[in-house]
Amino acid sequence: MYQDKTLVCKDCGNEFVFTAGEQEFYAEKGFQHEPLRCKSCRAAKKNSGKPARELFSTTCARCGKEAKVPFQPSNDRPVYCSDCYAEMKQQ
Repeated sequence: MYQDKTLVCKDCGNEFVFTAGEQEFYAEKGFQHEPLRCKSCRAAKKNSGKPARELFSTTCARCGKEAKVPFQPSNDRPVYCSDCYAEMKQQ
């Protein structure tokens, strides 16, 4: 029913594919217009009003590697890198 279409981004001018699956999704949601921007330009426009997220460097309390976290670490609680945190969460 739907076929992939090649569209041109209005922001960057690059071609992008509007897939059959995306077209079906748009139809299900009742969207009447095709996208005007490629995926990266849509993401950039969506995040343009948000301030850059500040990351803080610290040392992982479990393995000793550097960990970047979105909060100011304090010395009263341990901070873990993403790998150690994921391991601990599974247990």
